[in-house]
Amino acid sequence: MRVLKLGNIALRETYLFENGFTCYGRGIHIRISRRRLLTILAGAGAVGAGLGTLGVLELTRDEAHGPVLEEGLVKLPEHQSKSSLSIEEAIQRRRSRRAYTGEPVLLADISQLCWAAQGITEASAGFRAAPSAGALYPIELFLVVGNSDLEPGVYRYHPSENSLAVVRRGDYRMQLREASLGQECVGNGALAFVITGAFDRTTVKYGDRGRERYVPMEAGHVAENISLQAQSLGLGTVTVGAFHDDQVREVISAPSQWTPLYVMPVGHI
Repeated sequence: MRVLKLGNIALRETYLFENGFTCYGRGIHIRISRRRLLTILAGAGAVGAGLGTLGVLELTRDEAHGPVLEEGLVKLPEHQSKSSLSIEEAIQRRRSRRAYTGEPVLLADISQLCWAAQGITEASAGFRAAPSAGALYPIELFLVVGNSDLEPGVYRYHPSENSLAVVRRGDYRMQLREASLGQECVGNGALAFVITGAFDRTTVKYGDRGRERYVPMEAGHVAENISLQAQSLGLGTVTVGAFHDDQVREVISAPSQWTPLYVMPVGHI
């Protein structure tokens, strides 16, 4: 992943094609020629270039990249880099937990879980907590929150801003439970993560292998990070794969191009 600044627009996801680059940022999709972009990067250090300077080939709203949300952002508290539980102990204790106490999961713990899943771990390069083939980061992380000091609603995690964008307001845990074949644990958690994959971000470079292997593998990396972080926080979770894709997508209001891969309820144990 490369970071390109165009005025006050940061295009954080830049993909290389044979004849150019495509960049995504705040719902804007830009395609420019490879030669033109490299010329600008060499002359301007990728900072302060205007859209006219870039010689834009295409400038459109990118609906596949999700809703553009200027308001309703929840800034998350900073994550903690140390805990009283070692990684070895977390691995030893991790279990699939389907029963929860009903105690709310607070924003500080939600922030820690989001960071473990997809948080930025190297700011200069934009690298994240979970490995990604080609650093293309096809995973989009949603939260269905019901029992927390965070307002009930559906949220989407934005790693670069370490924030949650409000997608829908209200408690949608029961709708997510129904979409997950009525599994009680999905509705009983204080919240649930929904891990989705935007396959085209990876297949544009890796073709079918990205769809068949790399994106599902990456979802597994993310899910394990959530599981271990939950254990470290004294929380429980379970990975759920039995659900109706279209119904889950409807609950979280995800674009049709994003495929739900996991539902992970989280709660105190």
